[in-house]
Amino acid sequence: MKKKVIILVFALTCVLSLNVFALNGSVEGEKVSDAKYMADTLWVLVAAFLVFFMQAGFAMVESGFTRAKNAVNILMKNLMDFSMGSIAYWAIGFAIMFGAGNAFMGTSGWFVPAESNAFGSLEWSSVPTHAAWLFQLVFAATAATIVSGAMAERTQFKSYLIYSVFITGVIYPIVGHWIWGGGWLSNFGVGMSDFAGSTVVHSTGGWLALTGAIVLGPRAGKYDSEGNPRPIAGHNLPLAALGVFILWLGWFGFNPGSQMGADAADISSIAVTTNLAAAAGAITAMITAWIFLGKPDAGMSLNGALAGLVAITAGCASVSPVSAAIIGGLGGIVVVLSVLFFERLRIDDPVGAISVHGTCGALGTILLGFFDKESGLFFGGGAGLLWTQIVGVVAVFVWCLVTGFILFYGIKAVTGLRVSEDEEMAGLDYEEHGASAYPDFNVSSIR
Repeated sequence: MKKKVIILVFALTCVLSLNVFALNGSVEGEKVSDAKYMADTLWVLVAAFLVFFMQAGFAMVESGFTRAKNAVNILMKNLMDFSMGSIAYWAIGFAIMFGAGNAFMGTSGWFVPAESNAFGSLEWSSVPTHAAWLFQLVFAATAATIVSGAMAERTQFKSYLIYSVFITGVIYPIVGHWIWGGGWLSNFGVGMSDFAGSTVVHSTGGWLALTGAIVLGPRAGKYDSEGNPRPIAGHNLPLAALGVFILWLGWFGFNPGSQMGADAADISSIAVTTNLAAAAGAITAMITAWIFLGKPDAGMSLNGALAGLVAITAGCASVSPVSAAIIGGLGGIVVVLSVLFFERLRIDDPVGAISVHGTCGALGTILLGFFDKESGLFFGGGAGLLWTQIVGVVAVFVWCLVTGFILFYGIKAVTGLRVSEDEEMAGLDYEEHGASAYPDFNVSSIR
């Protein structure tokens, strides 16, 4: 009897010990899970803050590359496209982009409810809905502010406010839904790959900028009587350079943040490919400008860094460092040639936004079809990804041209799009805002 009691006590002790061990393991597992949830959320928020700071970078680049008499107007546009875009993207844009719907657009999740099953396309990330919304918002603002640069120095301020709302609320989110939100391009062929948005963000903004610049026409004095382009120098190249460095910094949130999680190895690798592409783009743009313009042009070199960043954005998570340097270097070459090409077509883009974002965004997206480490043509993956990327780039190009021309010609017909020649010559700061960025200097006479 005594032996049976001892055996029973021993058995009960073993069972209790196993239960305690399992409970402790569960608690530890919960702690690990909670820690990862917190780390992922904090990283995504920090990345969003970095990308938000890119608004300052765009403002500095655009104002530096344009004339002093339009600086206040440019600062106001960069302030208000984010402010109005925040409301539009909160009310409808995020739902159109990531909400459950159809292959064309999302149709649920209006006003971004925190607890909702409407955003199934984001279930791969563990971060809260509002953290995901904030991160995606700053991307939407980037797409809108790209358009500002190509249409600078001659666009009515009220018209800018109108088209910023349409871009962040409708046109951009539909592209995002096609590729990131479970839409038709995400299921076409092998599935379009655009990790952080070379096409979704940058080409969308760039191609819309192209339509806006065409509808507006060139700035007064940009072309002589024979149609030859004349340089209109920006007023502050150091300010533009500061903007480029701010954007370069912000891209370390833009690309690694798109991982939507704090995986140390992944975000470190993405940061490396991002930086190498930017550096290579600056170098090759400088060399290309030196060959074609006879001098190592500073403006072209700065845009070369941005071109490298734009080009690598699609493949930053899936190419090797060597491939990243090649992609960025090609972007630096192409951006110079693209700027000269559009200038010859009498498409006036004061900051090179069409070439940096539209052309190099498309370039980087297509190059991913060659350089992807698993599915790229150069790595034994066949032509499936390459074909899918080309179709996606063309589809977004067509969408942006159609919607862009409808939008800008519509605004032109209803409210007017361009300021008068007298207003343009006097400067938009005085005419649109009654202010000057440099009140101690007479900038109204600068032509």
